[in-house]
Amino acid sequence: MKCGMWGRALRKAVADWYNEKNDMAIALAVTKYKKRNGWCHKDLLRLSHLKPANEGLAIVTKYVMKGWKEVQEAYKDNKLSPEMEKLLKYLEAVERVKHTKDELEVIHLIEEYNLVREHLLTSHLKSKEVWKALLVEMPITAVLRNLGKMTANSVLEPGSPEVAIVCERLRNEKLLKKARIHPFHILAALETYKGERSYQRKLRWQPDKDILDALDASFYKTFKTVEPTEKRFLLAVDVSDSMFQKVLGSVLSASTVAAAMCMVVARTEKDSHIVAFSHEMIPCPVTEDMTLPQVLQKMAEIPMGATDCSFPLLWAEKAGVAVDVFIVFTDNETVAGEIHPATALRQYRKKMGIPSKLIVCGMTSSSFTIADPDDRGMLDICGFDAGAPDVIRNFTLDLI
Repeated sequence: MKCGMWGRALRKAVADWYNEKNDMAIALAVTKYKKRNGWCHKDLLRLSHLKPANEGLAIVTKYVMKGWKEVQEAYKDNKLSPEMEKLLKYLEAVERVKHTKDELEVIHLIEEYNLVREHLLTSHLKSKEVWKALLVEMPITAVLRNLGKMTANSVLEPGSPEVAIVCERLRNEKLLKKARIHPFHILAALETYKGERSYQRKLRWQPDKDILDALDASFYKTFKTVEPTEKRFLLAVDVSDSMFQKVLGSVLSASTVAAAMCMVVARTEKDSHIVAFSHEMIPCPVTEDMTLPQVLQKMAEIPMGATDCSFPLLWAEKAGVAVDVFIVFTDNETVAGEIHPATALRQYRKKMGIPSKLIVCGMTSSSFTIADPDDRGMLDICGFDAGAPDVIRNFTLDLI
């Protein structure tokens, strides 16, 4: 996005985002997430013409725009409320940790002020004791991302208190629900950890059996955290051998992702159908009590056929099946037959009187075009990462 595109509505939306958060949440945001895609908080504050709604935000804004020394100078003689004192001490701790090499001081600052990994220097993260301090309050999402790292640097040793902490969190349904952990997130973490090396192969580790068991249990627990959309789904799955390819940028195969998403729908949506591309569209019996290996086995038993994205629509129309959302899971095969999927979708909508949507997930493809760009009810997804389930959900619910 270019600076010249900042109109009044965008400026207000950005300013409101800052003004509606509490002081400590904003302080965490500006110190933890300093820059993304070339944009920093200083850019956003400047372009949104932010007028701080309270003293706390005024302090954080000055910190971002002018730096810590300016904040110190401006407030050194001021009588402040306990909340503002707490905010200033937090910002001071963030600055102190940047300039210390003392391991004990780093650990003290982490424990006292709940500092997170992003606040620390790279040199700090070479310390096993620093990682142990971080683990105490580490969010479950960060735990999932850092399992391999913490095992590789011997923070997570068999039978250790740290392994017990991790396993307890992974099995804690309330914690998983609060963090909105999707089964796909756990599955990706499980396969990465089981693989004994990082995606870029810079780290190697020996997986801990207790953690593997906890991840497996967590995968099935997280299905309970997925909120149903109350929509009628039809999932069409490619069962060809090429589905064993890895999804772009992932350790998971396309078939594993498809099976997991079928399980999500089967367990959370009351009205759903799952079919497979064979010599014709045939039912793929996925029930809510099946495990992932069982679903993969059922898919493997179905003879493969061409992946024509219009087939599920034509099948549902012929069978008179009411569907709100069609989702096709394939690798990169999106065969176009006699009827284009966009035409088949319009035909289905007209006959059934339902404003149905079509989502095509080409999980190993970097580029394909099925969706009609003028049809807001069609979506193409290239690859499949941790954000894809949210995109599918939000598209289904007309939130995007």
